[in-house]
Amino acid sequence: MRVLETTESTRSRMSRQRSRDTGVEMALRRALHASGFRYRVHRRPLKGVRREADIVFGPAKVAVFVDGCFWHGCPEHATWPKRNSAFWREKIEKNRARDRNTDARLQEAGWASVRVWEHESAIEAAVRVAAIVEARRPGRPPRGPELRNPASSNEI
Repeated sequence: MRVLETTESTRSRMSRQRSRDTGVEMALRRALHASGFRYRVHRRPLKGVRREADIVFGPAKVAVFVDGCFWHGCPEHATWPKRNSAFWREKIEKNRARDRNTDARLQEAGWASVRVWEHESAIEAAVRVAAIVEARRPGRPPRGPELRNPASSNEI
């Protein structure tokens, strides 16, 4: 295994990066839940495929992935580190390729894959996800209430 040159502060910062239950993911889940949607979290939508979605709507066959701008190479916010740049460019490009492969495999199996960037508004993302789930729900009437912002709710 190749040893990378790195500083202790960088090593410490990178080791604290969360891979699940990030702030954006939690805000998206709260918005969807407050609007009456129920889902599974951190599940593999397809058996035999080692890819885990952040939010899964099984009956509607919708898998939601909340992607970090750095790790998944956001077209608006991706940054390329100067230190170990070849390593990071290769890693991020592999992440992008795996994301495309995951989306293609899900589509082949009849699933909709929804990508949410960490910089997106959780409410706007929830509206987008809700519309896709509603459109794909088998034999269920659309929900009545509008998607609510749980932060503005007076309920506890």
